[in-house]
Amino acid sequence: MNTSDLLEQLLRAGQPGGGSAGGGLGGLLGGLLKGTNSANAPAGGGLGGLLGGLGGMLGGGAAARPAQGRTGGMNYAALASLGMMAFQAYQAWQSQQAAKPQAAFQTVDQLHGAEAEAHSHAVLRALIAAAKADGEIDEKERQLISNEVRRHTDDPQLQQWLDAEVAKPLDAADFAEFAQDPAVAAEMYLASVLLVDDQQEAERNYLDDLAGQLQIDPQLQLRLEQQAKA
Repeated sequence: MNTSDLLEQLLRAGQPGGGSAGGGLGGLLGGLLKGTNSANAPAGGGLGGLLGGLGGMLGGGAAARPAQGRTGGMNYAALASLGMMAFQAYQAWQSQQAAKPQAAFQTVDQLHGAEAEAHSHAVLRALIAAAKADGEIDEKERQLISNEVRRHTDDPQLQQWLDAEVAKPLDAADFAEFAQDPAVAAEMYLASVLLVDDQQEAERNYLDDLAGQLQIDPQLQLRLEQQAKA
């Protein structure tokens, strides 16, 4: 499977002018799974809002930490932008932790091979889970997601994996395994915040549960949420 390439393509497809009429997977997760169809999904909300924000960052916000493309492969600009947002929040929080040594923080665009795949799996899993925070995904919605993913990959193993993730019941405890990697934890939480409406009780509760499972310090949690709304 090449989850990094798929995630990068989906992020780009959701950006304005990205070439996907329904807003790519962003339109499906950000709109359809929140009770609307992708054509009526609000332009400024859901994962569509996240992707639009990433598109803006690609124009300059990520310049301080450029994407690290693979030799002969894809340049992970959209993933780098998501990582940059998480890194900025983490760095601001870390600067106030004078007594604590700064942990390594490597975003997915800086990784290779199995490490990059594992990181991308985590972020994509977090986005899928966050889309379920306010309700269930029915069979019709699952099929629409599958169809959209097929636009970007013909890898049956990757399709099977994603179908299984969509079908899983929502449980923030599924992500506790990522608590020891600050970059993965921060990116997973940031992506989730950007996707959900934390003004709704169910989604707010899910975000707090997720932060707890990822062992994110309350002050870092606040920084990540502020970064998402900046």
